[in-house]
Amino acid sequence: MGVRIHPTALIESGVEIGDGSSVWDNVHIRGPAKIGRDCIVGEKSYIAYDVTIGDRVKINAFVYICTAVSIETGVMISAGTVFTNDRFPRATTADLRELRGSGPDEHTLPTLVREGATIGARAVIGNDLAIGRFAMVGMAAVVTHTVPDFALVVGHPARIVGYVCRCGEPFLRVGGGQTPSDGDHVCPACGLTYALRSGVVIETAAQFAAA
Repeated sequence: MGVRIHPTALIESGVEIGDGSSVWDNVHIRGPAKIGRDCIVGEKSYIAYDVTIGDRVKINAFVYICTAVSIETGVMISAGTVFTNDRFPRATTADLRELRGSGPDEHTLPTLVREGATIGARAVIGNDLAIGRFAMVGMAAVVTHTVPDFALVVGHPARIVGYVCRCGEPFLRVGGGQTPSDGDHVCPACGLTYALRSGVVIETAAQFAAA
C-alpha cells in the first residue's frame, strides 16, 4: 500500500513509518521515531525523536509531540494539541551564562496516551501521566493528572465531567464535582454497556472482553 509523504515534509534519518500512513505538508518528524500503519499526520505538525505512535492514529494540523511521548493504537489528536515533558524548564543555567542542553535528561518525564483516546483541539498535555483507554479530553483543556479510562475531562486544570463510550458519546454525566455512584450504564447512541465501580469503568459488552 505504501506511504504517502508530501514533498515539503521533513522526515529525518531513522524514522519508521508504517504502510498506509500519510504525512502532509511541512510536517517535521525527527529520527529515530516510529509511526504505525494507516496513520495520518496533519500539516505543520512536529514529532520529536524517540516518539512511538501506534496504528490508525489521527494527528491533525499544528500538533507538537515532544520526546518521551508514546501513543497507542486508534488515538485521535486534534489540531493545535501541545505535549510537554519538563515540569520546571529553564533556557539557561542558573547563572544565565550557558544554554541548557535540549536533549532528554533526568527532568524529562513521559506521557502515555492509551488506545482509543481522543484529545480535543488546542489541549495542553502535562507529563508523568497517562490518558486512559477511550478517554476524551475536551478542547483547550489543560491536563495535569492521569485521566482514567473512558473519562471525559474539561477545563483548566482538566476535571472529570462524565464518561464516554467507545463510540465517543457520553453515557454518564457528572456535575458539580460530585463523585458518581456505582451503577450500570448503557450508551444511548450505540447500546454498549458499562459498569462503574469505585470510579473505574468496566466494559460489560462480551464482544470487547478480549480487546
